Amino acid sequence: MAKFMSCALRLVSLLLATFCLSLPARAGELKHAALVLQWQPQAQFAGFYVAKEKGFYAEAGVDMKIIPGGPDVVASKLLASGRAQFATMFLATGIERRADFLQGQGKNGLPVVLLAQLVQRSALMIITRAGSSIKTPKDLDGKRMGVWDNEFGLQPQALFQRLGIHPVIVPQSNTLNLFLRGGVDAASAMWYNEFHSLLASGLDQDELRVFFYRDLDLNFPEDGLYTLESTFKGDPDLCRAVTDASLRGWEYAFAHPDEALDIVQNRMREAHLPTSRAHQRFMLARMQDIMTGAKLGSLDPADFARIIEALWAQKLIHTRPSLDAFFKGQRP
Repeated sequence: MAKFMSCALRLVSLLLATFCLSLPARAGELKHAALVLQWQPQAQFAGFYVAKEKGFYAEAGVDMKIIPGGPDVVASKLLASGRAQFATMFLATGIERRADFLQGQGKNGLPVVLLAQLVQRSALMIITRAGSSIKTPKDLDGKRMGVWDNEFGLQPQALFQRLGIHPVIVPQSNTLNLFLRGGVDAASAMWYNEFHSLLASGLDQDELRVFFYRDLDLNFPEDGLYTLESTFKGDPDLCRAVTDASLRGWEYAFAHPDEALDIVQNRMREAHLPTSRAHQRFMLARMQDIMTGAKLGSLDPADFARIIEALWAQKLIHTRPSLDAFFKGQRP
């Protein structure tokens, strides 16, 4: 009997130890971190919101605060100030910040490193009216064009300089109302967001003429997960935990789209943003389109080299960051 009780106690102890190891770290043991996104809550960032809501960050030992972005929120500035330890940015923006840091240009320079490249193909486009005089991108010369006044301007700058044109740049807000009212001749749009919003507003696709940057030899992969080099060197385990939990969030979002949409729409309501489930569903599906095709989070060295050369050719950067110093994630 004593032998049986001893075995039973050992078994219970083993089960309790296994159970405790499977639990996320207690709140007091979690590492605190903040992630700033490029834009307001929407399905473009579903994976991050899912990772937070489903407890993936907590299970990885991180108490994660997600800071929404917007037209007036510059992700790299929050990184530089220490208000956020992680941020999403376009790949070209990350390269520019790193190059300016290496060049000693303090205003825009920032020693960022890329932890995971999420978007593999550009979704950025230029939209005009089908009946306008703008038949090709070169016809934008002298025309009024809406461009986001944030960290999204490198592709337009590269295009304008390459074509030798000078559009009249009008700062663009988070809507295309100015374009709809005829205040600009052309506007910037993301395939998964503003373009679909125009169609949902009642415009027919035949009424629009669109130019994808990816068809103009400016296929710059966009959203990626970034941190400062000092954060990566100082706490690589934290960076690994945030990266793994974020990728897990994206995998879950694509596998459970309805649940992911519920989470995103709740975040949008908390931010007092109008929300359309049909629009968010379209956005999430398009995000899956542009994020898949390579291992999630990986960066193709050819994409990195191509963007470096495009920015260099237009004198938008003046030094070439090395891939090994810039990218700390997986390669396909």
